[in-house]
Formats: sequence, C-alpha cells, structure tokens
Amino acid sequence: MISRTSRKAAFASAAGVTRAGMAALRKAAPGDADRWRRKNYAGRTVELYAGPAAAAGVALAAGRVRPAAGFAVLAAGACGAYDDVAGAGDPRRGFRAHLTALRDGEVTSGAVKLFGISAAGLAAGAVLKERPLDKLLAGVVIAGAAHFVNLVDVAPGRAAGTVIAFGTPGLLRPGPGAELAAAAMGAAAAVLPDDLGERAMLGDTGAHALGAALGAAVVAGNGRTGLLAHAAALVAAAVYGDRVSGAARSWRRGVRVLGAGSGTTASSPV
Repeated sequence: MISRTSRKAAFASAAGVTRAGMAALRKAAPGDADRWRRKNYAGRTVELYAGPAAAAGVALAAGRVRPAAGFAVLAAGACGAYDDVAGAGDPRRGFRAHLTALRDGEVTSGAVKLFGISAAGLAAGAVLKERPLDKLLAGVVIAGAAHFVNLVDVAPGRAAGTVIAFGTPGLLRPGPGAELAAAAMGAAAAVLPDDLGERAMLGDTGAHALGAALGAAVVAGNGRTGLLAHAAALVAAAVYGDRVSGAARSWRRGVRVLGAGSGTTASSPV
C-alpha cells in the first residue's frame, strides 16, 4: 500500500524540480534566447522553459517509482522536443498527414514523434506488465495518453489542468500508480500558474511527457479490464483528434483550472 506521505513526496519532488528547472533555464538557457520563445494562440510571446522543466521533473519523480515509467516519460519528452524544434514551421497536423508524407518518402518530425513515443510506450509496457496482452495494452495506454494530453494542449491551462483532473482518481488506488499520478500532477501544478498567465507554454515536450506519466500511472494502477477501457478510450480520442482539440479549445475561460495545458502554435496534435 502506498502511503499518503509517498504520494506527497512524489508530488513535491516533481513540482520542485520543475520550478527549479524553469528558473535555471531562464537564467542560462542554451542557445539563442529566441529559440526559447514562441507565439501562442493569441499571438502573445511565451517561454518554452516549462516544457523541458516539466519533463525533467516528472521523469525524475516517476523514475524513482518505476524506472520504466521514467524512461517512457523521458522518451516522450525527447520526441516532443524534437518536434518543437524541427517541426515548428510545419503546418501538417494529424496522423494521416504525417503517414502520407512518410509514404511519399519524407520523414517528418511528426512521424518521428509518432513512432518514437509508440516504441517507448511499448518498451515501458513490456516491463511494467507480465502477460503479453497486458504489455501491449500498457504500451497503447502510455503512448495514447501522451498523445491525448497533446491533443488538448490548444489554449492556456488545458493540458496541465487535464493532467491534474485525470490524475486525481489515480491517487485513490493502492500501489505505485498513486505515486506516478502524484508525480504527473506535481509537475503539471508547477507550470499551471505561468501557463494560465500566458507567460509560458508546455509545447510538445511538456505535453507528451506529462501525458506519458499519466498513462504510466494508469498502467500501474489497473488490471486488464481497466487497461482495455483506457486503451479503447484513448484510441477513440486519437481517431477523433480534431473533435477532441476543438472541444478543449471551446472550454470556458472560467473553468480553465479544471480543464487542461498550454496550448500554443508550437504544440501540435502529432
């Protein structure tokens, strides 16, 4: 049984590392300062520091609970970071566009992200579960959750709020899933004020990392029935990704804290 103290420690660890990472990057970010700025949905200039900081914070906290979960988070964040940089000017969105480009011989940053996060999810699922079908389902859940959080990252507060809202039920389950949920929530809570204030954004780096952590929490806290239900829901969300993003975009400003991430032009649904 995971104690309340363990959950609090995971939350505090992820939140603390995330805040410290944001402060450190503001002082001494590698490369040109313009590399760490983007225009958000409203045309305001926001910082990119929150994404890498959140990925580092939740990966460290998750890795202490389950190393495989930490690996999945790091891999998802790295793939997201690659797309944030290499795909910043690419207008193509969605699985179909990137797979069509791949069929035509072009490897887009979105395709790299798609296959990279899927592979990382399957690898982590293979470690976290024992039976073959459960391993597969776990991989789908981790990769699907990473994609889902990115899908709702279309306006301030959407992605981080979604992680907090969806992670809360996981705190009630026994086992390591509660600690993993707390870690994801801690990192999300750490970036939420700057996200809502439109001073920072998660980008693909942070959205995918937080989503992978949330997926790992689901995997660690559920048996086959729960995995099947979550996998089905996440696959459906991916199929109807435009509708999911549209619904997230339309949520009222007054319920942002309950709703979900840092949506900006740099964060894309694939």
